[in-house]
Amino acid sequence: MTQNSKKTPAFLAACLLLSSCLSIETQKERLSPPRKSVEAYRLEDIRRHLAENPAMAIHLIGMYRSRLGSGGSAADAAELETLEAVALENLREAQAQAVQAGRWDDAASLARSLAALGLPAESTGGEVDFALAEAKKLLEAGDMLPGFLAAVRSHTMRPLGLEDALFFLKAAVAARQRRTAAFFLAAVENSFGGESVPEELRGYAQGRDSPQDMVKGVATVLIDRGIRLERGRGVPDRVLGSAFFVDRSGLLITNYHVIASEVDPSYEGYSRMTIRMGDSSSPRIPARVIGWDSALDLALIKAEITPEYVFSVVDRVVPEVGDSVLAIGSPGGLEKTVTMGIVSALSRRFLQIGDVIQIDAAVNHGNSGGPVVDTSGRLVGIVFAGIEQYPGLNFAVPAERLAAALPAMFEGGKAERSWLGLTVAETGGGAEIIYAAPLTPASDQMIPEGAYIHSVNGEPVSAPQGLVIPALQDRLFQARPGELVALELSTGKDLPPQKYVLMTAPRPEVPLAEAVKLDSRERMAAPLFGLVLAPTVGKSFSPSYLVKKVVRGSVADAAGLSESDPVSIRGFKVAEEDGYSLMEINVKKRQAGYMETTMQLLALLASPDTL
Repeated sequence: MTQNSKKTPAFLAACLLLSSCLSIETQKERLSPPRKSVEAYRLEDIRRHLAENPAMAIHLIGMYRSRLGSGGSAADAAELETLEAVALENLREAQAQAVQAGRWDDAASLARSLAALGLPAESTGGEVDFALAEAKKLLEAGDMLPGFLAAVRSHTMRPLGLEDALFFLKAAVAARQRRTAAFFLAAVENSFGGESVPEELRGYAQGRDSPQDMVKGVATVLIDRGIRLERGRGVPDRVLGSAFFVDRSGLLITNYHVIASEVDPSYEGYSRMTIRMGDSSSPRIPARVIGWDSALDLALIKAEITPEYVFSVVDRVVPEVGDSVLAIGSPGGLEKTVTMGIVSALSRRFLQIGDVIQIDAAVNHGNSGGPVVDTSGRLVGIVFAGIEQYPGLNFAVPAERLAAALPAMFEGGKAERSWLGLTVAETGGGAEIIYAAPLTPASDQMIPEGAYIHSVNGEPVSAPQGLVIPALQDRLFQARPGELVALELSTGKDLPPQKYVLMTAPRPEVPLAEAVKLDSRERMAAPLFGLVLAPTVGKSFSPSYLVKKVVRGSVADAAGLSESDPVSIRGFKVAEEDGYSLMEINVKKRQAGYMETTMQLLALLASPDTL
């Protein structure tokens, strides 16, 4: 045996130990959030935003403090205190100026930012007064639908006075919107009794519309996308859907996926939209897209036509399981088809924001975008999906979400929703943050993963099991991008909640699409697959991990993974155009006697668990 061969076992042991140490360090690095350092110009950056965008200045102050920690100088700390005082005063002044100029939406937005900071809005009267003033202003300008929605928002925050309630009741009757009139009649009767309501107003509001009336307010949507090649032959490329009128000016609601080619910049082909009010022999009426909300699969379109019937969207009906409903639309192009069924379930999580209604009323290709109403004629939802293999499984966006989404769609173009950059899991301890995406408000403020959301803008998080995440999304839904939001986070230890103030950013079209480009695949396992990893000593140069947590109901949970399973990642693929990601892993499942298995996990990039 040579001298070199005698050293081989010790040499190999040393190499193996070194590789294990390197592997551990590599694992820790890959599981650590990417961080940006504090640049020297940060204080100057804050000063630059003080006058024009005080909310941004406040966000940057929090960002600076979170990175500086206790390592900053006393002079820096004093400077931050001064800058913060100036930013708060400028925020108050900006809100007062919005009120003085009658920019009620801006005033309400700034009031919400002040409330997040625990500060009162000065000389304003609050958001309820903004909404009421905006409602009257819109009705006087002839914008009936946004005016009624603003009035309902005001009434929800504080019941309308008798004079105001009668004003809106008369306007609803004049606009021939029976369900809207019924809403304001109830507002009068519940607060003041019915003796003050003229009989002609009461009679109209208490009437009922028949299905024969309602079908007059439903149109067939036709999207002509020219010719596509299929097996060497040219065939017509058409999209068929339904829509329903919500205003006598010709405004209709449909699904975003029906009209996507009209507004999607990635679509480069021909696309022309028309609606049809009768059968195939009826004239096609040109229509255009006003606004859309892809996160809720909703779109607002307009045609130059005065409809015979208009659906009301102010009721905000929340149905019960078992309630009878009617679905109206154009399945297969068969216009004005009415089918009946029941509400099969509530709180299904199929969209990026909120939950949806499951119904068993028959719907087919062409029903998308059509209304779902209850037996009283109240709008319950908007059909958006069905499962072809299972005819009784169909889904509708709740009408209350449409009502909340419409104000942003009125502004035209894509409805901007707020985004913090968090992925949340509902666990036994509450709403747990399992991921903070890079280059988002959450990562700016170094929001700790593993913490629990205790409150949003001072209101504790409370919802029935399975509805915590939709409840959090509802809290943020009305916030504009650029507003301040206060989160109180608990680490689960015997420590008081810690407050973070973030300025919201515009929600990306696909929330996790950018994160997968910026972050490690090990960290992306949590938001995409519900697989939270921890480092462990590996036996090869390829890092391996232990499963720290499996999110209940996630892809990893469905695949049978459990805590403490050893895992190594063999491959990670993102198909951004198709909207999914694929991760290949080796795992030794504890529940299967640690037998090693190779499996593939597939998840959509459009996660419904993001804030």
